[in-house]
Amino acid sequence: MPASQPRSRARDRNNVLNRAEFLSLNQPLKGTQESRSQGRKQSGQAGAASAQNSSPKERRQSQQLPEEDCMQLNPSFKGIAFNSLLAIDICMSKRLGVCANRASSWGGARSMINLLGITGHGIPWIAGTLICLVKSSTLAGQEVLMNLLLALLLDIVIVAGLQKLAKRKGPYDVSPGVLDYLTMDTYAFPAGHASRAAMLSKFFLNHLVLAIPLRILLVIWALCVGFSRVMIGRHHITDVLSGFVFGYLQFRLVELIWMSSNTCQMLISIW
Repeated sequence: MPASQPRSRARDRNNVLNRAEFLSLNQPLKGTQESRSQGRKQSGQAGAASAQNSSPKERRQSQQLPEEDCMQLNPSFKGIAFNSLLAIDICMSKRLGVCANRASSWGGARSMINLLGITGHGIPWIAGTLICLVKSSTLAGQEVLMNLLLALLLDIVIVAGLQKLAKRKGPYDVSPGVLDYLTMDTYAFPAGHASRAAMLSKFFLNHLVLAIPLRILLVIWALCVGFSRVMIGRHHITDVLSGFVFGYLQFRLVELIWMSSNTCQMLISIW
């Protein structure tokens, strides 16, 4: 032990860092540490003060922005699938719009396709139903015609309301006709002609006794009326398909609220 102490003292003397001019290097810089800690405290206090002074709306925006950026950078699978199907629908609808204008590939057949579309319009069907109702003399016929008139009016109201909500435009810039404005059929989704054709065909198949060839022709007519609207560029394919679905749902609704013969006679007497 006595021998080791002189050795450690000699080692301390020979150490350069133990000299007086180098002692400051071994000691921590108190001033810099204090200044750093003060700077951190000031920055923390400033951040807290700015957070308190900021409005709740700014805080919500600062919290939402990273989430929005993540959603844009990482879109969901459902969003990608929906956008892909929408792009396919628009592309195919534009390709099938062969009668959209006179310069189209089937531009010469545009008047014939328009005539086919008129057979599915609401105004001619309502007018024809009223004429038949006036000339009808049987209670069963008047009951069927009154419920048919109810179905046509419901179709116009429901389709007009859905179109106003969706406000989807067609694949081509085709202005609606006069009859379309009368029935408020000015937008693309859902296709009013398709819903009406589907509802009428289902109504006649259910309540009229028809031969098999006539039943087949009735279904073909409904399909032709629906897809004629794609050919003239007024509707997309999905608009027509959704129109068929809504037409069937309207038929089911009329079946649920079917007016009896007594109710129909009361309404006819009031009219």
